[in-house]
Amino acid sequence: MRVLTAVALTVLVFWPTVGLPAAPARTMADVLAAAKADDWRELDPNNTLYLEFAAGRVVIELSPDFAPRHVDNIRILVRAHFFDGLAINRVQDNYVVQWGDADGRRSVGTAKKTLPGEFTRPAAGLPLVVLPDPDTYAPQTGFVRGFPAARDSATGTAWAVHCYGVVGVGRDNAADSGGGTELYVVSGHAPRHLDRNITVVGRVVAGMELLAALPRGSAAMGFYEKPEQRVPISRIRVAADVPEAERSKLQLLRTDTPTFMDLIESRRNRREEWFKVPAGRIEVCNVPLPVRTKPEPKKQE
Repeated sequence: MRVLTAVALTVLVFWPTVGLPAAPARTMADVLAAAKADDWRELDPNNTLYLEFAAGRVVIELSPDFAPRHVDNIRILVRAHFFDGLAINRVQDNYVVQWGDADGRRSVGTAKKTLPGEFTRPAAGLPLVVLPDPDTYAPQTGFVRGFPAARDSATGTAWAVHCYGVVGVGRDNAADSGGGTELYVVSGHAPRHLDRNITVVGRVVAGMELLAALPRGSAAMGFYEKPEQRVPISRIRVAADVPEAERSKLQLLRTDTPTFMDLIESRRNRREEWFKVPAGRIEVCNVPLPVRTKPEPKKQE
């Protein structure tokens, strides 16, 4: 069984320099209330998965920017109904929830059982919205089209980082021993030590509370001790293959907008009455990525 184990880029965020007038004090609620319609984006149905189980639907956005071969392979697996009837077999407290073919008996069909790891990618051409504060694990961090990411200009590489809700590919010790047949989602404090060691393929954008509430496994590393303890998966589908009326009507706040810059600043310096000492900085996994139900069109009078 698999378990977890120098090119300049376009920088889209420009932070105020010393001497400029301070921006008006705004909370995150203020920022979102002032957001315009085009500050939000809809999910690409070809890069969206619906994981369905008894508790409800989990919506996963895939990221071909960081792992194109694995994302393609996962789509093939999903469209062949590989995951249907399998189970969530690992829930490790403050770490991950994992699902897949726990017994290793199911055929992958035309998909690849394993692929070379996609732990990093060339940084060239990747539009990184850079955070203004230092990071412990990377020279720079920020966001690429909604995904938390990092880059190292010295090596010309970039990678997706392990924040809460991020989805990755389980593997054995060999870097090329995973292919997407076993997936996990980060359900605890961001395990950034996994960065550049595991292929990240997406993130949960809705339904994370359903996974976080699952019973913890009592065996080593949070695996369920008995098969009957596993949580059955009804099915996983690519959203594009689901009738439009049955799709989740979600919108995500774009991370390449002035509104998102304002949101970052509102979280770096919390201005709600409760806070007495604003932190004055933030790290990538503490930046919220707002999701909302798509508003209904206004009726004509």
